[in-house]
Amino acid sequence: QVQLVESGGGLVQAGGSLRLSCATSGFTFSSYNMGWFRQAPGKEREFVTTISWGGIRTTTADSVKGRFTMSRDNAKNTVYLQMNSLKPEDTAVYYCAARRGRVWDERNSRWNEYDYWGQGTQVTVSS
Repeated sequence: QVQLVESGGGLVQAGGSLRLSCATSGFTFSSYNMGWFRQAPGKEREFVTTISWGGIRTTTADSVKGRFTMSRDNAKNTVYLQMNSLKPEDTAVYYCAARRGRVWDERNSRWNEYDYWGQGTQVTVSS
């Protein structure tokens, strides 16, 4: 059974930091690109960042570049999202997702290219 379980969300003041984790099981983690997406109320799901199966390559949305960093630990089947200098506009439900295949291309930024999803974790940034 495939599982992706996010944790680490919460309420933080603007300028603060949070670290999200996504623990996975039930699939060959090291063969999947992983991504973080977010969705704010009334808005479409938005790409945040993605990391390649080996952790060598990342792509990050311009809106969070320089503030958010994604990493992975293939020994623990877990990905992380370090979020610094948080802004109120970062408020959203954050989802981790897994995309099958050792292929690195622009499709990693498209939510509909991902095969498995977590349930999401709420991040709220107060001004």
